[in-house]
Amino acid sequence: MGEGGRRYEIVNIVAYANLNTELDLYNLALNLDNVEYEPEQFPGAILRLFDPRATLLIFKNGKLICTGTRNESNVREAIKIALNQIKKALPNINLPDPEEVDVKVENIVASSSLGREVDLYLLAETYDNVEYEPEQFPGVIIKLGEGRPTILLFKNGNLICAGARSEKDIEEALKTLEELIEKATK
Repeated sequence: MGEGGRRYEIVNIVAYANLNTELDLYNLALNLDNVEYEPEQFPGAILRLFDPRATLLIFKNGKLICTGTRNESNVREAIKIALNQIKKALPNINLPDPEEVDVKVENIVASSSLGREVDLYLLAETYDNVEYEPEQFPGVIIKLGEGRPTILLFKNGNLICAGARSEKDIEEALKTLEELIEKATK
């Protein structure tokens, strides 16, 4: 739920963390059933969790990418579970306390709906930051500026907001979108 009653649903969060230690990915995969490691196909190990639902990419240099969660507390929980599993699989390794791991949210993807149809041609004609090529993609791409989310908006009012780093970013992007549509239709 966003500010001012704007509803949205977070569909994916991508976050990074660094354990600041070298990891033996081969032994990690050998000792954990939920880890895949095929270095000839991908340089990291893939750890899948089911509660919370998340996929963690674990690299030899100790860096992690957590994806697939739907809220920031689940990111932390997934990393905590991953650390515990790594400690069990590699008992001789020195890992940080889960609370001390710096977790950085890089991308939040959310979906929402304006609840009404939108004239995509009008938006594209009105604003320079709106791209519309209907023969290539059925929606407009609205770039809100450097360091801000991008919105994919469809004629039926459904949208995807990508590139946010916090829920506040999503709320501000949706508010900006409403303002753009309102100004274009006056």
